[in-house]
Amino acid sequence: MSHASEGGAGGIKRLSRWRPRSGGYRTWVWWLPLLLISVDVVVDLALLHSREPLSFLLVGAPPLSAATRSPRHTAGITVVCVGLEMWMASLRPGHFAEQHHVAIYIATALIGIASIALSRQRIRAEASLVHARSVAEAMQMTLLRPFPKRLGPVRAAGFYEAGEGGTLVGGDLYELCETPFGVRVVLGDVRGKGLDAVQTVAAVLGSFRVSAHEWTDLSRLAERLELSIARNAGCPAGDEELFVTALILEFPPGGGSVRIVDRGHPSPLLLTPQGTQRLRTAPGLPLGLGELGRGSAEVTTHPLRTGEVILLYTDGVSEARNAGGEFYPVMDRLTAHFGDGHRALDPEALVSFIRADTDKWSAGGKDDRAVIALTLT
Repeated sequence: MSHASEGGAGGIKRLSRWRPRSGGYRTWVWWLPLLLISVDVVVDLALLHSREPLSFLLVGAPPLSAATRSPRHTAGITVVCVGLEMWMASLRPGHFAEQHHVAIYIATALIGIASIALSRQRIRAEASLVHARSVAEAMQMTLLRPFPKRLGPVRAAGFYEAGEGGTLVGGDLYELCETPFGVRVVLGDVRGKGLDAVQTVAAVLGSFRVSAHEWTDLSRLAERLELSIARNAGCPAGDEELFVTALILEFPPGGGSVRIVDRGHPSPLLLTPQGTQRLRTAPGLPLGLGELGRGSAEVTTHPLRTGEVILLYTDGVSEARNAGGEFYPVMDRLTAHFGDGHRALDPEALVSFIRADTDKWSAGGKDDRAVIALTLT
């Protein structure tokens, strides 16, 4: 939780600094009150012999200040504006104490007081947003941990993106851990979105992190994950129709192979110097729907040589559509990019390519995306 605390405290300090933030509209809005004051003074002095001063324009400076500045600085700009209004009125004989000028002084002061309150409220709201964002990031770090670069004999790389804007955790899930039975990996996609999906992600990952160290057989491990979904669906606010498509992989301690349980998820791809192929699996029902079928999920075993890379992905990748409505052809794009043999089959390079290429391919909204690349060393 230290990450959250540092983010919240640092954010509050940053909000009160007397300087503009770089980039975006905030930079020029920060300078706008000073620009308005400068233009008003210059024009008013140039038209000094006119009948009326233009000081009424200064009424707009405090609200502009409240949009980006602290209450103290907003108060300072208010005082400056009232002082300039009085000074410019006094340059014209008989204007200083005229009724409409006095009304402008009072109006500017009252608007300034309101602007100070708005500035204070804005800073509080932004500080709350910084804190909430920090808490959300801490939750993501707990729920979806950073991808490890190495686990025993396995090198790994991956990325995760929630499809819904402004959120950090969606309906996809992943975990990699080193156990007495070898390195185990789960990648899954929860039906639906929103809070129910996040609760299911938490339930499945919590069960996997415990059960992966306790159950020797991958089929039994999948059953334990299924049980966690059943328990989550049984909660008062749970969704009784929840299910998760998932792949569970195991790299045995001796190396040389990978074992796979497929619970209704797109099967992995295997990239070798000779080309790209889809690994054969025995697809079972998604987690959460196991009671509709019979027997345990079948475990398939495949040889895996050093340098070969296994790629796992969720449907946010394979179902990304271009402007013509075509789905992203994962295997074809990988073959075209890595099939010439001139590029090393490196997990990080592979993940970077998938991420950038799907971004270019996608024409509109995005779904949750999770990609993992794994290789033996």
